[in-house]
Amino acid sequence: MTNFAAPCPVVRTSEDGLALSRIVAGMWRMGEWQMSPQQRLAFIEQCLELGVSSFDHADIYGGYGVESLFGEALALQPSLRERMQIVSKCGIKLISPARPAHTIQHYDTTAAHITASVDNSLKALGTTHLDLLLIHRPDPLMDFDEIAETFESLRAAGKVRHFGVSNFSRHQFECLHRRVPLATNQVEFSPLHLAPMFDETFDGLQDKGVAPMIWSPLAGGRLFGDDAATVPLRAKLRQVAAETGRSFTSVVFAWIMQLPSRPIPLTGSGRIEAIREAVEATRFTLTRQQWFEILRAARGHEVA
Repeated sequence: MTNFAAPCPVVRTSEDGLALSRIVAGMWRMGEWQMSPQQRLAFIEQCLELGVSSFDHADIYGGYGVESLFGEALALQPSLRERMQIVSKCGIKLISPARPAHTIQHYDTTAAHITASVDNSLKALGTTHLDLLLIHRPDPLMDFDEIAETFESLRAAGKVRHFGVSNFSRHQFECLHRRVPLATNQVEFSPLHLAPMFDETFDGLQDKGVAPMIWSPLAGGRLFGDDAATVPLRAKLRQVAAETGRSFTSVVFAWIMQLPSRPIPLTGSGRIEAIREAVEATRFTLTRQQWFEILRAARGHEVA
C-alpha cells in the first residue's frame, strides 16, 4: 500500500484568499451514500487524516438536505470544525418540498435571498461561519453592486470569511471581482469538458492570480463508462497510468492540477479510497509529452 505519511498539501486560492486543501471533498451526493451519522463522521475524519480539510456544499444539494446531514455528523465531534474549511453556495431556488414557497426553479442573487441562504446554511451545518460562500450560477438579473454590498455585510457580521462564484464567465467574474475580492470561480472541467481551457476562463483567473475550483473532474463518472467515443481517451489514460505506476483516477486529477492556473479539484465520492487516489495525484507530475498525449486523445486531434 502507498505510504500516505505526507498529507494532502494546502493551496491559497489567491493572494488575499483562503487556504484550501489541494483536493476538496465534494458533498453533493452525500444524501445518496446511505450512511448513518456515525459513518458520515468516520468519513469526515478519514478525509481529515488524508489532509483533505475542505468540504464543498451548496444549499440545494440533496433537495436542501445535505448540509443538515453533514451538520448532524459534525455535531458528534464539534472540535473537528476547527480543522476544516466549509464551502457553500447559494443563488438557485429549486422546487422542493423543503421550500414550498418556490413555484418555479429560478435564480435569486438579491441581498435578501443571499443573506437568508447563509443563515439557513449556518443553521443546517451547525456552525457560526462559512469559510467560503459562492454564487452558484450567473443570474440574468444579478446586480453586481448589490452582491458586493451583501458580501461585505456578511463579512462584517462574521458569517462568511471569503467569497467567490461558480460557473461564471471570465467577464462576469471580473465584473464582480472589481467590486469585491473573489477567492475563486468553481467551474466544470475534465478531459471530457475542456471549455474553460479555451474560453479564457482559466487564462483570466491565472492573470488575476486566482485559482479555480473544479467540479466534475471525472466527468460525472463518464470517464469510466463504455461510450465508444471515449475509448481512445480511456486507453491513453490507462497507458499513462501504467507508465507512471499510478491509478487511472490519479492520472486524471494530476492532469488537471498541472494547469498553471492551479486548479483545485473536487471529489464526488463517499469511498475513502477514491479520495485517497485523488490525493495521490498531488505527489507526481506528468511529463509535458504525457500531458499533451491526453489532451490529444481528449480532443481527437493534434494541436494546430
